[in-house]
Amino acid sequence: MTTSRHHAALRTALCAAAAAVLSLAATTTATADGDRSGGWKGEGGLTLTSAQNNAVDSYLAGARRAERTISVQVRAAASLTGAELVGFDKRLKSPDSLKRKVAGTLVEQPGRNVASVLAGISDAVRYTLQWDDTTYTSGVTRASGALADWANESTKWSNTWGRTSGYKGLNTGWRAPRSGQLFEVQFHTPASKHAQEATHTLYEEQRLPSTSPERKRELQREQDSLFAAVPVPAGAESLTAPAPRRAPVPASA
Repeated sequence: MTTSRHHAALRTALCAAAAAVLSLAATTTATADGDRSGGWKGEGGLTLTSAQNNAVDSYLAGARRAERTISVQVRAAASLTGAELVGFDKRLKSPDSLKRKVAGTLVEQPGRNVASVLAGISDAVRYTLQWDDTTYTSGVTRASGALADWANESTKWSNTWGRTSGYKGLNTGWRAPRSGQLFEVQFHTPASKHAQEATHTLYEEQRLPSTSPERKRELQREQDSLFAAVPVPAGAESLTAPAPRRAPVPASA
């Protein structure tokens, strides 16, 4: 494909994605958890003070604004590479889930404050792109390259396909060029996505401060067993982050 044809394809995909996202956004309402005048209480004894809870709510409001532009580009990347965009309706982390993550981090790392924890949250806006085993590696290469072409900064590249035990997949982090919002894109096959979903409840229990060390080890063994059955696509272990690009962000984004 020539450069001009490639750019035309990118513009077409972005415009189509923008229309779809804006249409969906018009019917989607995200709400913050809890009363902004009070604190927050979660399972396992996790809590946030009133000020901490309000800080998380403000962060979520900013993430919702940034998500609209980010979603345009992620949908375009999926369209260009033939990926299935899994769970798009859950692209925003729920208020309760985010508050549980912040509160848990504050317990585990008592020297930190809520602002520093929020600054490091990479998955308040998140997506999953999925291909079958035969097209996975080429799909990831092209999709991540497109995101880099659109000036998104690669901030995390966690490729665990080569692990002998535990989670298998590719979790990537990005920083949007205009809003500065961090977002996550996971790249999966149907088998690795299924294993992730099957182990989610186990993982959530494992990370609770109230879970005993013995139970945590048991939960890890259960997760390892499920991920051990996931086939590794050819070339997946060698996938690396795309080099930074200098191309301007498409005007339609």
